[in-house]
Amino acid sequence: MDLTALPTQLSNNTEAHREPTYDAMNNTVVNETLGDSVPSPIEPNAIILAEALTDKAISWRIHNCKISKKTITQDMPLPFLYHYDSLDDSIKETYPLTPALLAQFNTPMTADEAAKLIGIDKALITNPWHVKVIGSLVVFSEALQLAVRLHWTNTGKDTQQIYTKDEADALIAAFKDWQFFGRIDVLYKNTKQTLISIDEQAENEKQILTIAASADYQCLPAAHALAVIAKLEADKSELPWFESAILERLA
Repeated sequence: MDLTALPTQLSNNTEAHREPTYDAMNNTVVNETLGDSVPSPIEPNAIILAEALTDKAISWRIHNCKISKKTITQDMPLPFLYHYDSLDDSIKETYPLTPALLAQFNTPMTADEAAKLIGIDKALITNPWHVKVIGSLVVFSEALQLAVRLHWTNTGKDTQQIYTKDEADALIAAFKDWQFFGRIDVLYKNTKQTLISIDEQAENEKQILTIAASADYQCLPAAHALAVIAKLEADKSELPWFESAILERLA
């Protein structure tokens, strides 16, 4: 796959996106299609998207790993209880919780403000780093003529609190449990082999999405994106190229 040919914009074709359907009365799968091709029964040699992305035998490569949002600061407020819980036990014994302090437990404040409220030196309160990084990457296989754009982050919260002295250490610590999230865009140019996504939601219920070959990226429906992400997360420890690309980009 020629990298220069990878589109950078998502396809504007929304009419071809049809929601999954399932015939519960007959307990059968009804195929849906993403793109312009006609739904057809699953072919024996069809590529299953989630299985292919986690197949270590496929020569996957990472392209265009980038950061879209980055926050790392010590200036954001936290509820008072977070500041108090970070104190050493000896300090807590000397400055126990009073009714006045308990009344402030959920009040957002800086470490300096919390120190003044407790009546201690601000150096005794560890001021955490607030870290939130969002990025994306494209993983592609030349042999399959398949590229998939994924999104990643260190936390699903507004920020992650990391208690380290240095900013660089905070960033490294924040990505010990990074995760995939959000939308997934697929670029598939192989007209000789069918590409499908399978979303198994419950017993006797399976939704199959046929992804047609296209010159543009196509956005997976949310349910299928979640199914792919679940598979990637389950196998992530065996797919080191994702983490390597992300950590290299953060450096």
